[in-house]
Amino acid sequence: MSTTGNLEKRIKRHVQGKTHSFFVATLPGYEQLCLNELSRLELSMADIKLSNGGIEYSGRVHDCYLANLKLRTANRILMRLTTFNASNFRQLEKKLSGFPWELYLQQNAVCDLNVTSKHSRLIHSDAIAERFKISMADRLRTSTDKSVKGHDAAARISRQIFVRAENNQFTVSIDSSGELLHKRGLKTQGGKAPVRETIAAAIFYLAGYKPGDPLIDPMCGTGTFSLEAAMISNHIPAGWYREFAFMDWPAFKPSRWKHIRREAEKKMTPVSAPMIFASDIDPENSRKVEQVVRKYNLSNTVNVFTANFFDLHPRNINRNINRSIEGMGKQQGLIILNPPYGKRLGSPGGRDNMFEKICKKLKKDFKGWKAAILVPDKHLLKKIPFKTKAYDFFHGGLKITLVTGKIR
Repeated sequence: MSTTGNLEKRIKRHVQGKTHSFFVATLPGYEQLCLNELSRLELSMADIKLSNGGIEYSGRVHDCYLANLKLRTANRILMRLTTFNASNFRQLEKKLSGFPWELYLQQNAVCDLNVTSKHSRLIHSDAIAERFKISMADRLRTSTDKSVKGHDAAARISRQIFVRAENNQFTVSIDSSGELLHKRGLKTQGGKAPVRETIAAAIFYLAGYKPGDPLIDPMCGTGTFSLEAAMISNHIPAGWYREFAFMDWPAFKPSRWKHIRREAEKKMTPVSAPMIFASDIDPENSRKVEQVVRKYNLSNTVNVFTANFFDLHPRNINRNINRSIEGMGKQQGLIILNPPYGKRLGSPGGRDNMFEKICKKLKKDFKGWKAAILVPDKHLLKKIPFKTKAYDFFHGGLKITLVTGKIR
């Protein structure tokens, strides 16, 4: 065990100064989208590899800061700590006895252990987790260097260790994100099965949405699509308003983090005129979304109002919100729909009839616009009166189909 005063040197040498393996967990089936995002970042990456459920790459620890801040389609980012073989508990305890937990965890850290075991002789996840907890407690208790300080908000940041045992090989990772990355830190209101921000971002990429494009979100609910589009349009990083687990790592360098944020802030470009229109038939939904828009100074980007989708037309949106945007009636963009098939639509009838009515409305009043529609059942696809591409993904445990296309 290192003596007092050497811990910072060891952290610098073994954590800050080394290349590490990272795993970016993504939406199932959308690994390539996230890889495209990752490739656009200025990271010192190597050994990039797509795998089931995510992306593996090698890089420096500060690259992890930037990836957490900017990636829109990632669920979380793990840093690999170690791999070893163990086929019985004696071997496991021996491997863990020398592991330097003090390089990765604060002395008073309380961790959640996520253990999975597959095709291994050690199959009892609780017993495995207990050995890890004992190892952490013993090592951190005897680490006497108090000079390494955590982030002020450390008590609010979750610390998770992921342990995967497969074919007697253990892979140990530490979570760098904290709360899942779809939590942008913008809104606190929830809704009935709201679409996650990571899914919204993936939909925007697939639909070809670009910053500054007009966007109509006429069934906005909790505002996920409109708020995500507002951040994209203003070039606000996905994690700008939140904190991360890496901020409590002993290796965390606040100066490096401030530099990363300063560089990101230079690229932010406030929108001068609203091009995102969020509406809902429920006045309470509209009110809550408007509160978030005002709180985060996004009023120049998003206009929120209460309306029935079936009463909307691109050329009269200006009158609905008492704002004027020259050429809005002619300037075509993207209309995005996550139909609730219920009270918010303000119309009776079955789901199939309602979907058919939505498609007729789009065909009649939104010709030339791009559309992105979430469809709960594939049999409804035949009701769409224009050519589309279909993408499947899981939302809330359910398989949902996204269709995108130009309304003709």
